[in-house]
Amino acid sequence: MIEILSPAKLAQARVSGALVGDILATLRTRATVGTNLLDIDRWARGLIEEAGATSCYVDYAPSFGRGPFGHHICTAVNDAVLHGRPHDRTLEDGDLLTLDLALLTGGVAADAAISFLVGEARPAPSVALVEATERALAAAIAVAGPGVRVGDLSHAIGTVLEGAGYRVNTEFGGHGIGSTMHQDPHVANTGRAGRGYRLRPGLLLALEPWVMADTDELVTDADGWTLRSATGCRTAHTEHTVAITADGVEVLTLPTAAVRG
Repeated sequence: MIEILSPAKLAQARVSGALVGDILATLRTRATVGTNLLDIDRWARGLIEEAGATSCYVDYAPSFGRGPFGHHICTAVNDAVLHGRPHDRTLEDGDLLTLDLALLTGGVAADAAISFLVGEARPAPSVALVEATERALAAAIAVAGPGVRVGDLSHAIGTVLEGAGYRVNTEFGGHGIGSTMHQDPHVANTGRAGRGYRLRPGLLLALEPWVMADTDELVTDADGWTLRSATGCRTAHTEHTVAITADGVEVLTLPTAAVRG
């Protein structure tokens, strides 16, 4: 299903998006050396409930997962990249942590992810991974707008990631979003320009470049959810929900302070 939002629903999407951005910003400041992943999940639950929102993850049970996800946020560390199920693991200096959050307010969902290094250590290859996903996301946002095709976004993302020397997995990528978290169209992280669905005002997309340092192959953890690099290499993942408007594109999941600034 491809959903086109009304102006009223788009206004609600801004509320959902700002909340996602603000919660992720808060959790980023709290996630330090010694923090347990289960604490991050507990904090996320509290912030979501305090805002009167609903997690998109707790009851989520797609075909690629094993039963309901059962947690409020995805926490992926180092070689984990997608659908990281929070568990009893304490963060260490230099860990590469990804937080992926999706929630619903007023019947509209928003979805975003951030990757960052914990503590003081800054391994150059890990910094490069994160920066590549951030540049790829910025490139896709820069070309997005009414009349642009999905393939144009995929091409923009892939050009950056592949240009940085990474292989790109196309099993999982960006997606439409609206009254539910995952909708059509699928936005692969590489592709040919000029192909695919033509973007229309009112369409929401969650764009999410992710990459693994030396492979494009994934393996699934014993938890049935967490996806890791097949070689054990480090990974990164950056995501924003954006709205296609009559004039171009609007990023909805920026933290409130960033929007004001």
